[in-house]
Amino acid sequence: MTEVISVKFKNHGKSYYFAPGKSSVAAGDCVVVETAKGLELAECCRGNHQVEDNTVVQPLRPVVRVATESDLRVAEINKKREKEAFGICEKKILEHGLDMKLVDVECNFEGNKTTFFFTADGRVDFRDLVKDLAGVFRNRIELRQIGVRDEAKMLGGIGICGRPYCCSQFLDDFEPVSTKMAKIQNLSLNPTKISGSCGRLMCCLRYEQDAYEDLVKKAPKLGSFVETPAGFGTVAQVNLLRESVKVKLDGPGDDAFRSYGAEEVAVVPGGRPTDGSVPRSILKDRPAPVKKPDDEPVDTWKAPVMFAEAVPAEKEPRAAGEVLPVPVKEAPRRSRGGRGGHHRPQGMSTEGAVPKPQPKQVMPKPEKPGESKPRQPGKNYHRRSRRPKPKTGGEAPNA
Repeated sequence: MTEVISVKFKNHGKSYYFAPGKSSVAAGDCVVVETAKGLELAECCRGNHQVEDNTVVQPLRPVVRVATESDLRVAEINKKREKEAFGICEKKILEHGLDMKLVDVECNFEGNKTTFFFTADGRVDFRDLVKDLAGVFRNRIELRQIGVRDEAKMLGGIGICGRPYCCSQFLDDFEPVSTKMAKIQNLSLNPTKISGSCGRLMCCLRYEQDAYEDLVKKAPKLGSFVETPAGFGTVAQVNLLRESVKVKLDGPGDDAFRSYGAEEVAVVPGGRPTDGSVPRSILKDRPAPVKKPDDEPVDTWKAPVMFAEAVPAEKEPRAAGEVLPVPVKEAPRRSRGGRGGHHRPQGMSTEGAVPKPQPKQVMPKPEKPGESKPRQPGKNYHRRSRRPKPKTGGEAPNA
């Protein structure tokens, strides 16, 4: 476990972990922390607490000190400088005729860098603008282009739900949102109703998307031909949150509507028959759910006994002069493909045993001049090459 504190910059966006060291910081206090851009002033949103080691990115940057009165005075001066820089930058943009919208200005705590955030439809050549701003403020100037979602996150506001924007409160990253999510949740596809103040689809469409996807798998689709306990019909309405459907039953009358649970109806494969025949029942083939009483013991699986343990017999006292029989040991059997076949157990009599036939011995014939020797059984004859050996000396053979 690692001891950290959570801080936020400008009281919006993502919170970051910093090492408190020996100081004790409470929620709501302002602290001076060390960042990659230098010293920054941040607000503590959660005091000293322990977190898992895998959630912390090492090396963990430290907290320099708790903000003093002079640090807070410097922060107020920087805010005044940001307002003045915002007005000056807007005038410079109009002078250069650039197609860009200035969103926010940020001065770092040390006062040696000023960052301007803007939005634009495409790429903007602002090199001349940077030169003019650097001549006015006499410090490092940075212009950063952001998107419309980042603009709403930085400016903040109230959504159509009556609450502050989620992006400016607790959302860390922007996840992709599609129109398919609005279709699954049975929302209106009117862009003005499902879009936020930034002009993009509302981020809250993704909050319940996983739950709706699970419910869609269980409930039948609108207009499908289903079987109910009262007969066949067509699905006229689907309520995913309540997991219920309203079915228009086949038969006379326009008011033959009944509501059922999603598990009480079954979709007929293939839809309504075109020849007017009655489809086969599906609900009858479904096995009824078996519910076990609470007092029924749970079955525990036991491994089957493969080998029974030998129970030793009770030993009786041996009489005086009694001779115990000597057990006869059997020799280990060989495989069928081995030479000699199976062996006879030791100690058995050979009377009545059928003798094994011996191979017939062939006497070699006398050799005659010009006749090759007969092959002897059991002897290994290697194949020899018939190519004549080259002569080392004398005349070469005729071609």
